[in-house]
Amino acid sequence: MFHKEGYQIIMTTFVITAAIAVLAEYKIDLQVLKIGLQLIALVMLILVLQFFRNPKRVTQKNEKQLIAPVDGKVVIIEEVFEKEYFKDKRLQVSIFMSPLNVHVTRYTISGKVQFSKYHPGKYLVAWHPKSSELNERTTIVLKNDIFGEVLYRQIAGAVARRIVNYAKEGMEVEQGTDAGFIKFGSRIDLFLPLGTKLDIVLNDVVKGGIQPIAHKA
Repeated sequence: MFHKEGYQIIMTTFVITAAIAVLAEYKIDLQVLKIGLQLIALVMLILVLQFFRNPKRVTQKNEKQLIAPVDGKVVIIEEVFEKEYFKDKRLQVSIFMSPLNVHVTRYTISGKVQFSKYHPGKYLVAWHPKSSELNERTTIVLKNDIFGEVLYRQIAGAVARRIVNYAKEGMEVEQGTDAGFIKFGSRIDLFLPLGTKLDIVLNDVVKGGIQPIAHKA
């Protein structure tokens, strides 16, 4: 299964791959060059297909748990001052997605969308300390009765060039469902209430839509 955001790119890549394969077959006499070009085109198609894969995930919904919003590696856990929305201290958890990870963003809790804003910006590498402030990004705040307000930020990386965000202010959303997509490498920052009990540690690899990352006692 592939994500709907990838359909156009997949079809375009398939057409390009087929064109390269056919042209190489009939226009290039040197066997090594012909096969080399065909293999490069095939690898390009496989990479695009794997990037836009959207595996079925069954979320065990639990109002007392936060679910990982994406696949990736936990690269930051620290208390920080969140400047944009809360304007106070929060617990930041950042998850880095390599181009090989599934890039679907999923809602970490069920609740109501309180805030949703897109920011154009730069394309620093996603692990750069300033990427959450300077890169292209979206900021979304969800609220429910258990956790209160939870902010997550989709951040484009050096390769990513488009963030897709489905969250609109006033929407009621369901934990684990599709919240958007970031194309070709990125990061998610979560800003949680201080005192939130984490179920992950630095450098853990998490799976979006399935794995609990925090809980309320």
